[in-house]
Amino acid sequence: MTTLDAECAAFVHALRALPDHAWERPTRCEPWTVRDVVGHVVTVLGRVPVMVAAAAPASAEVSATGYYRADDRFGAEANTERVRVAQAVTGDLATRLADIAAEVRDVCSGEPDDRLVRTRHGDAMLLGDFLLTRIVEAAVHGLDVADAAGVPPWLTETAGERVLGLLFGPAWRESVAALGGDPLTVIRTATGRAPVTPTDQQSLEAAGLRPLTLG
Repeated sequence: MTTLDAECAAFVHALRALPDHAWERPTRCEPWTVRDVVGHVVTVLGRVPVMVAAAAPASAEVSATGYYRADDRFGAEANTERVRVAQAVTGDLATRLADIAAEVRDVCSGEPDDRLVRTRHGDAMLLGDFLLTRIVEAAVHGLDVADAAGVPPWLTETAGERVLGLLFGPAWRESVAALGGDPLTVIRTATGRAPVTPTDQQSLEAAGLRPLTLG
């Protein structure tokens, strides 16, 4: 939880410094604006308390990597609904993000390490694995917001490490070194936040990239 807390706190701090006009700028996550992307992050964090309050499944069936598999959860119908829900989030989104991050921390702090949850897609997962996916959402969409708003990225070191571990496995440090040594650049390239040439793709695969299907 410490990593997710820190990443959300950095996100909120950056949002509170944005000028009003930046909220309506388009992002690479078409058709979302900056406001819409933040609405999406608020939404995906808001699912955690609901999942924790529900009955736990009997066993884990899906890992954090498996959660991002390419299936109908990223199909046209699901994407249309994802866009609609994000755009429906209104109000002071920096405060809403701060509030939901605090709620997630509170509801998860007393849960055991082996607590299981079921996602809205039906995946039975360890709560810790699902929280890792929330770190990914906050981290990569934070990059989307920063780039669209024209401000420096605020990705925290620990969140970057968790994302890289998910992308490349336990040997992620060696992978980053093989790809040039800049963790932020590697995350951008590996998650589609930067142009990828065929040569880049070969290098990512050689470095052990486990591709994730991201919104």
